[in-house]
Amino acid sequence: MKLSGGVEWALHCCVVLSRASAPVPSARLAELHGVSKTYLAKHLQALARAGLVRAAEGRDGGYALTREPAAITVLDVVEAIDGDQPAFRCTEIRQQGELALPPEECRVPCGIARVMAEAERSWRRSLAGTTIADLGASLDPARLDRVLGRG
Repeated sequence: MKLSGGVEWALHCCVVLSRASAPVPSARLAELHGVSKTYLAKHLQALARAGLVRAAEGRDGGYALTREPAAITVLDVVEAIDGDQPAFRCTEIRQQGELALPPEECRVPCGIARVMAEAERSWRRSLAGTTIADLGASLDPARLDRVLGRG
């Protein structure tokens, strides 16, 4: 499974937001991770469209999670950034070329399609079983407070 770099950025931002006591500006999130502000803003907007973060306006504005970190899974973030389409798409190659089978022999998925579908289910199950709270447990809150200027 190949994921875009935006998934990593979005996950790191969600982890920071999960431990932050106030909204964090997108520019500050970009600085914390040493990434492009404009590219990160695009991914924060995708997280907002998916209902995972909200933008807070005003002097103390920034981004905050919309629900408890334990209620946001890694799969939620992956799908917000990269979409929910399966990684493998069967094109029924077994019905093409010199080895082509007739359609009546292709009523059930072949072994390749079955193993790829099972891998996809396992991968998604694993990501759905890990929350932002799980990932945030390793973040030192005192260090985060110092970095964000609150400690």
